[in-house]
Amino acid sequence: MTSVPFVTPNTATSAVPAALMGYQQRWVADPSPLKVIEKSRRTGLTWGEASDNVLSAASARSAGGQNVYYIAYNQDMTIEYIQACAMWARVFNYAAGEIEEGMWDGEDEADRNIKTYTIKFPASGFRIVALSSRPSNLRGRQGTIVIDEAAFHDQLAELLKAALAMLIWGGKVRVISTHNGTDNPFNELVTDIRSGRRKGTVHRITFQEAVAEGLYKRVCMRLGKVWTAEDEAEWMAGVYSFYGDAALEELDCIPANSSGSWLTRALIESRMSKDTQVLRWECKPGFEVLPEHIRIADCRDWLQAQMAPILEALPQDVLSFDGEDFGRTGDLSVHVPLIQYPNLVRRPPFTVELRNVPFKQQEQVAFYLLDRLPRFSGGSFDARGNGQYLAEVAMQRYGVDRIHQVMLSETWYRENMPPLKAALEDGTLDGLPMDADTLADLRLVQVIRGVPRIPDVRSTGTDKGKRHGDVAVAAALAWHASRNAGAPMEFTSSGPVQDAYDMNGFLYG
Repeated sequence: MTSVPFVTPNTATSAVPAALMGYQQRWVADPSPLKVIEKSRRTGLTWGEASDNVLSAASARSAGGQNVYYIAYNQDMTIEYIQACAMWARVFNYAAGEIEEGMWDGEDEADRNIKTYTIKFPASGFRIVALSSRPSNLRGRQGTIVIDEAAFHDQLAELLKAALAMLIWGGKVRVISTHNGTDNPFNELVTDIRSGRRKGTVHRITFQEAVAEGLYKRVCMRLGKVWTAEDEAEWMAGVYSFYGDAALEELDCIPANSSGSWLTRALIESRMSKDTQVLRWECKPGFEVLPEHIRIADCRDWLQAQMAPILEALPQDVLSFDGEDFGRTGDLSVHVPLIQYPNLVRRPPFTVELRNVPFKQQEQVAFYLLDRLPRFSGGSFDARGNGQYLAEVAMQRYGVDRIHQVMLSETWYRENMPPLKAALEDGTLDGLPMDADTLADLRLVQVIRGVPRIPDVRSTGTDKGKRHGDVAVAAALAWHASRNAGAPMEFTSSGPVQDAYDMNGFLYG
């Protein structure tokens, strides 16, 4: 039997992909002394960085070799990184010692309780040291500092100061992280480099960009699964669904306004229109004690002068909604009516701000507005405290299926503020008044205990009066009403809207 000699196959032209994906290669290839990357979760940046760190620690000093110090904010990350380094050392066929466990030998007493994992490279004399916490004193060390998930370190600003000192003597600093808010030192570092205030380079890789460069194909390779475009799209959708509202920050590299305004100025202004008016009526002190027929007449005059012309010009074949945040002597009462157009975009024809307006005249304004909105389909009224009166009479007039009497609570905000933000982001809510007070009210929304809501603080409006995010609350209520519509109030064009009278016979309309 004749033996057939074994021939090593030529894989030079095969479809086997490179060890590192494109974005990992660009990161590793960047020689900048200070480089930063804002990244999505689970894109393999640390794994790619480990390959470069092994090459650095295994090289002679004359070839640019140096020690590497890796700092993570938890022990699991540290172990994962040092195991990746050991794997790369074997792949590169570098002589390396076993992973050694020890304690950090820093000057600070607290640092001596920090566990370390070390790989030594005998040929070069350098080592990789991985730590699971932040040593308070890195000064006096020399080499490459890798700070992983930097935005989540408790004292990142101080750590950066110590790390950047290494650049003076030829060291390198690599800062890797997902975002953790706009006011975080990591985001400030990114901004400083991009603005030119600090030397260095910034890389960015979102989840979608990573997938486009082969991330899901690597997942399939690891799982022994055949890649298809359909499976990739389904997998991506599942990941975004898992992260929910956090996807912008966790996957798309957009830092959240975690310690400031929940809605950015840029977003709000992009949904404003100079054609949308704010109708304001403020009653002077003592107005509430005037005879009722005078109060009704004054209110009617204001409504007919300010509101009637805009209402009369509205198309009559559209649906309409209203959100109302109640205030009496301190805060404003605000109405945000919405018109829903055939493309499902909702726009306010105007907004209404009432200051120091008596209860009965607030009822008069509400009835006048809702009676004349085309095909009025639903309103959400603030039913806390004194607002419960107006919410109740509106329900009695327009029906329980149209008027939602809302007891604003943390649970309500948790469920209804995110849809408002999404509507602003995708443009289904548009045409807010281009108005400084409207902007300030919407900017007042903050995330409190994980829930976007109005903090317990007051602001001062352009009229010097106090405000409490009233437009933001009314807008959220209006959007809630539009998402929970009842049967529309049908209209006829055979004549004007009938005037409304109160229980004593005084003309409202």
